[in-house]
Amino acid sequence: MTDTAQPLKRPLEEVMLAMDVVDTLRHRESLVSRELNEDQRDRQLIARLREIYSAQGIEVTDAVLAEGVKALKEQRFVYTPPDGGFSLTLARLYVRRTAWGKTVLGVIAAVLIAWAGWYFLITAPAERRAEAVRVELTETLPGQLEELKAAITKDTEVKAALDDADRFYDQGQQAIDEGDVGEARAAVAGLEGLRQRLEQAYTLRIVSRPGATSGVWRIPDSNQAARNYYLIVEALDPDGKPVKVPVTSEETGETKRVSEWGVRVPEATFSNVRRDKEDDGIIQNDTLAVKKPGTLQPDYTMPVSGGAITSW
Repeated sequence: MTDTAQPLKRPLEEVMLAMDVVDTLRHRESLVSRELNEDQRDRQLIARLREIYSAQGIEVTDAVLAEGVKALKEQRFVYTPPDGGFSLTLARLYVRRTAWGKTVLGVIAAVLIAWAGWYFLITAPAERRAEAVRVELTETLPGQLEELKAAITKDTEVKAALDDADRFYDQGQQAIDEGDVGEARAAVAGLEGLRQRLEQAYTLRIVSRPGATSGVWRIPDSNQAARNYYLIVEALDPDGKPVKVPVTSEETGETKRVSEWGVRVPEATFSNVRRDKEDDGIIQNDTLAVKKPGTLQPDYTMPVSGGAITSW
């Protein structure tokens, strides 16, 4: 047989016996240390091993005994733990997955719940509000400004009304450019209020219902020797229904939306109305002013002094 020829396979029985020999040598530490460490010939150790197996009634060939001694020297049949490393760490983690799996899953579940709560309760609503503001600033409010200004320009030729419309429109556009949604909304509200005032049509009638006050006079704080005279009026639309309009009280400076208020008039106007009512209990000439569509202020049919009160 040449050197390159493949060795024959050894019988399984011989391999098992060789392994047993190695195990016997490991358990007979005194024998190993005496025979191997003293650098004696292997045949002396083989002879001792033969005696051990013969005493047990086991027939072992010299070849098997020699193979066992050689295997012991070469550390065959000895388990050597693998070196540490990432793969080994993963393998150990996998083996112990039952122990740490529940804890990890619990932590992951807690993190997911916390993230979901944060997202759905805080992040998502904030994103929706931000998107709503963006749409309002880029689409809704600009469109409302344009529409209201166009309607006012179409419905009136009153310079004061057109000037107010331009002022509110410019304020709104500037607020949109600066991203100030509150100021932009206020500008739209100003235009809407102006449009409503222009659309209103009503008549100011002097109140003459039984038991109702038709006029009052006041002594102003600034001049105790003077008197201010007021006719109590009500705003009625063409169907006779009350109309609320913004009125600023000259006594308090507060503006309210009311359908009845007192209009300050000269003493002569006040006296004429009083005589008209005292004649038969009815005010025959009860129209103080008429407000037409497209105008801001009513046209007065009697002299007035300007100023108003909202309580008496």
